[in-house]
Amino acid sequence: MENQIIAYLQSLEAGDYQKLASLFAEDAVVHSPLYGRRPAGAFYRTLLSDSAGSRIQLLHIYHQPGSRRAAVNFIYEWTLADGSEVAFDCVDLFEWNEEQQFTQLKIIYDASQTRPALERQYNQRP
Repeated sequence: MENQIIAYLQSLEAGDYQKLASLFAEDAVVHSPLYGRRPAGAFYRTLLSDSAGSRIQLLHIYHQPGSRRAAVNFIYEWTLADGSEVAFDCVDLFEWNEEQQFTQLKIIYDASQTRPALERQYNQRP
């Protein structure tokens, strides 16, 4: 499963919606501090439309063998579509099914800097 998680981080950094979507089960959900609870496909369409790019520095993957859960700690440097930049220390909690597709992702980080930047971006749109 570590390879799936690394593929996820690489796809997120590349902004590759098709690859991201392929990693998730059809009924998968994402819980995000900014966007709330959403179906995975809708979450990534919104996130990628709000983004100009990102860089990810993987710190650690925590996984107990035999479990279908893992935690991943990384630094996320996010460039929003308007050019604003924010960076934060993030923990993603993954759950997956027997087919090794993600069924649930809980994203955990301090959104005190990202929320105002995203709101400014939304307020600048016509």
